[in-house]
Amino acid sequence: MAKIRLRTWRRLVLVLFAAIFGAIVYRWISLERLQRFAPIEISETPTPAPTATRSPVITGKLDTARLFNGVTLHSSVETIPGADAATERAQPESYVLDLKLLARVPSPNKTIDELAKVSPQLPTLLPGLSSMVSAESVSPLFTQLYDTKVRMLRENLARLDLLLSRHNFFDCQTVLQLQHPQTHRKALLLQAEMDVDADGSDSDRLPAGTGTSANFKPATSYRWDKKTDAANPYLAGTEQRLRRAEDDYGLASTAPARKRELRNAIADLRAEIATLKKFSFLIGATDPFIVVPGTFTRGPDPVKVGDYALVIFGDAIYPAIVGDVGPNDKVGEASLRIAKELNALATAYNRPVSDLKVSYIIFQGTAEKPFGPPDLDKIQSRCETLVKEIGGASVPLHHWENIIPSPTPSPSPSPSPSATASGTASPSPSSTFAFHISTPVATASPGTTVAATRTPSASRNPHSKRKP
Repeated sequence: MAKIRLRTWRRLVLVLFAAIFGAIVYRWISLERLQRFAPIEISETPTPAPTATRSPVITGKLDTARLFNGVTLHSSVETIPGADAATERAQPESYVLDLKLLARVPSPNKTIDELAKVSPQLPTLLPGLSSMVSAESVSPLFTQLYDTKVRMLRENLARLDLLLSRHNFFDCQTVLQLQHPQTHRKALLLQAEMDVDADGSDSDRLPAGTGTSANFKPATSYRWDKKTDAANPYLAGTEQRLRRAEDDYGLASTAPARKRELRNAIADLRAEIATLKKFSFLIGATDPFIVVPGTFTRGPDPVKVGDYALVIFGDAIYPAIVGDVGPNDKVGEASLRIAKELNALATAYNRPVSDLKVSYIIFQGTAEKPFGPPDLDKIQSRCETLVKEIGGASVPLHHWENIIPSPTPSPSPSPSPSATASGTASPSPSSTFAFHISTPVATASPGTTVAATRTPSASRNPHSKRKP
């Protein structure tokens, strides 16, 4: 009887132990499930946890013709057996697109003969170049330019819509740092294409806007203090955009992420408004200037805004200045005024020269300050002098017609007007500025324009140099 009782007690203890163990296991499983579905409590100062990196996922509708614009595409589809569809749908590696972009980095032209293959008239137009060009003349800027292009390709490979097009990857034939053996005049020579810069505004010289393109900016890097109180023609529109951004920012329904975007936009718009109120700028439609990459303005022998320059195309040489700074990974851009002179069909959307047949020569260290409204006669005179310092030119430099002269003081009557000996009223201390346009805008000389006209969207260049 005692043995039976002892056996019974043992069984009861085992059953009780098993029940306790089962309860513990059940409780643990229940807590795990609750943690999956319960909302996560965030402390006041959360500590950021490391997140696992995942391959980017392509979603939505994409225009593949735009994504692979100019890129030779070799494609194939490979399949392997997998698990059931529900399982494979949850596995990121079950449906993968591997991207590999092969880009050949070009070699720069190094000799006068190689330059002549692209621009046959160049050695004749500037005979002194033959004594300045050598294999050692290749500038480090050429390698730096293409290193930047490759780096941008790597950074944007997962964003195919941001990749450089074939056209813009191969946009520079060479960059040569030259120096004349006798005069020691330095010059930077580029061979590239030409895109169009239609940016800029100056209410002192042209109170009305000249039209805007999709990537238009009312300011250029070359700027000077305003001469009159005339409001910039793009100031009102910028102030209106600022008010809309501030109104959206103040709405209670605006999401935090959107507020961050608006905060940055508001800061940019306020800075732009202050700039438009204080400065005048070059006008792409009326002023002859070129654009250089930002990286060209740094390092030894940098290009500076305001440096004098030449644009050489065909059998003509055009004087210009460096008027704007563009993206670091693109070369070959000039103002709409120059573009129209090279090709009457050029617009803010249509480049005048797509082949790498435009030569740009920049005379580093020649910028003259303080900056002011461009004096086209002075630009021509200075460029003629600089050309002589590199051996001279076989043809006269192109003469730019002054479409909109610089503003000149216009006397206003004083409280006690009196005629001077010449019969003009004496100016008062509060004189205002005025100017007269000698050539009407609508009847500008052939090859010039003061309006960037839009072309149909089919002809728009989606890979222009200018960033949005």
